[in-house]
Amino acid sequence: MSDLENPYQSPETPIVPEASQDSGVSLSVTMLQYLFEASPWMRFIGIIGYIGSALSCVGGIIFTIVMLVTSEMIGGLDMFSSWFLPLIYIPVGLLLFFPSHFTFKFGQKLRNYQYSHLSEDLETAFKFNKSLWKFNGILYIIYLASIPALIVIAVVIGIVSAFNVL
Repeated sequence: MSDLENPYQSPETPIVPEASQDSGVSLSVTMLQYLFEASPWMRFIGIIGYIGSALSCVGGIIFTIVMLVTSEMIGGLDMFSSWFLPLIYIPVGLLLFFPSHFTFKFGQKLRNYQYSHLSEDLETAFKFNKSLWKFNGILYIIYLASIPALIVIAVVIGIVSAFNVL
């Protein structure tokens, strides 16, 4: 092995294998059948996600209003429970919208391809599939990156709370 070779480097392969560059759509009938059978489920999951997203946003708005009215009447609620906690529902609802949209569109475009047999419909379907997994990947990166910060915040809050109680 030479000094320039990296044993940990990913192998380089063409995006489209040479054998299938001129053959158009290279999915087998069985592969397409599995995709067509999954299409209604993808649309169903997308619709359920749309409903969950809307309910989360509406619930966040209602929860915020209820907490504001309740905190005015009771007068003893802290800032976390009256503002921050209810407003978490709205961003979560917005985040739920995107994977639901990509899943629904993937299933819809597969259904369109099933009837039209246009390669553009299949390409668009896989574009939405790519977008779904890219969004999920970015979301997980953000989640994993935020864990150390949340641990530090939790420790600081615990220390401050311990000294305020004593």
